[in-house]
Amino acid sequence: QVQLVESGGGLVQAGGSLRLSCAASGLAFRFYTMGWFRQAPGKERQIIAVINGSGGSTYYEDSAKGRFTVSRDNAKKTVYLRMNSLKPEDTAAYYCAAAVSRNWPERTRDEFDYWGQGTQVTVSS
Repeated sequence: QVQLVESGGGLVQAGGSLRLSCAASGLAFRFYTMGWFRQAPGKERQIIAVINGSGGSTYYEDSAKGRFTVSRDNAKKTVYLRMNSLKPEDTAAYYCAAAVSRNWPERTRDEFDYWGQGTQVTVSS
């Protein structure tokens, strides 16, 4: 049974930082592309960052470039999202997802096979 469990969300002031973690189990983690998505109320779930199985390649959505960093530790079966210079518009539920790599970089919901339950990030102004 595959499980992805996010943690690290919370309430932070604008300009602050958070590091999200996603612990995986039940899958051959190093063979999966991992992605971070977010979904704000009333909006569609959108890709934020993607990292390939080895960790050697990454992709960022434009709003994350320069502020967010995705990384992974395959020994710990964990993927991270470091978020700096947070803005109120970053407020959303953040989800990690796993994809068997088919067409790098995977960026749409349909390309990901497994999902976590999400962790809420709220940025106050």
